[in-house]
Amino acid sequence: MLEATGVGPDEERVYRLLVATLVAEPAAIADRLGSEMGAVLGILESLRAKGLVSRVAGAPPRYAATPPDVGFGPLLLRGQEALEWARREVAQLTDDYRASARRRDAAQLVEVITGAAAIRQQLANLQRSAREEIVWFCKAGHVAMPSEENTEEFEMLDKGVRYRVLYERALLEQPGMIENVAAGIRHGEVARATSTLPVRLAVADGSLALCPLVPGADGVGEPTAALVRESSLLAALLALFESYWDRASPLRLADPVSGEEPALSEAGGGPAPSVLADDEKYLLSLLVAGVADKAIATQLGLSQRTVQRRIHDLMRRANADTRMQLAWQVARLGWLDG
Repeated sequence: MLEATGVGPDEERVYRLLVATLVAEPAAIADRLGSEMGAVLGILESLRAKGLVSRVAGAPPRYAATPPDVGFGPLLLRGQEALEWARREVAQLTDDYRASARRRDAAQLVEVITGAAAIRQQLANLQRSAREEIVWFCKAGHVAMPSEENTEEFEMLDKGVRYRVLYERALLEQPGMIENVAAGIRHGEVARATSTLPVRLAVADGSLALCPLVPGADGVGEPTAALVRESSLLAALLALFESYWDRASPLRLADPVSGEEPALSEAGGGPAPSVLADDEKYLLSLLVAGVADKAIATQLGLSQRTVQRRIHDLMRRANADTRMQLAWQVARLGWLDG
């Protein structure tokens, strides 16, 4: 039972006998255990070298047990240090093995995850494993986890992990989604929007990706996802994200738009055109992202007519005759930068 401390079975038997008797002569120990005298003397000297017994002066020589808490303390500490060293070595060997296996077996690069519950768990694990950044493609609809259920994001944002999330326009038009995105941004998420996304994708620290795949034929069967480890395939997925991210429009959902009329400037008065209130940035970022007036009005609890009136005022301030010109002026003036 004490082998983990470096004490063998025969040594343990002798030590336990000395603990029970406190002091004993080698001959008495050999007699009690039915062992040869020479073997017992060798065991006693081995125990003495480990600090577990001491020799009592006199003739014939006798041996006494060191108190267990005193004797085994250093042995346990050395054992813990050796175990920790072994853990590190095993971890390094495991990394080396996986790297070698991936070079020789493509199946090690991509693991297929089946079932909504398993995919949901992998998404949680992927986020909790991140130390620096999560990047995410959020398409309309969901495979295993609705956006509002992603509590791991808030947990990791609080720990200092950066989130860059790219939303598909159709997703922003789903009921309650804008409020959910705004909550993420208030926690520190960096969000952008684009018209369409090619795939669903989440990548942690540029080293592990989860990419949900198409469900079974005609939507029948369990959903599946690919867990992609470091490889040229993962590098391609990251390049795809960055290319869409660079072309997407930022979402500046600082605060919900109030139901009151905004304090928009009249000609010659009010704030300079380059200065927008938070509620104006909120509305404008949705407009530039391509969200329809009706969807904006529904999400913000306003009438469609109020939304259109606010948009027209922004067009006037930007000297734009069309919404396309407004979007161009927004980019030129940097109204949504920072």
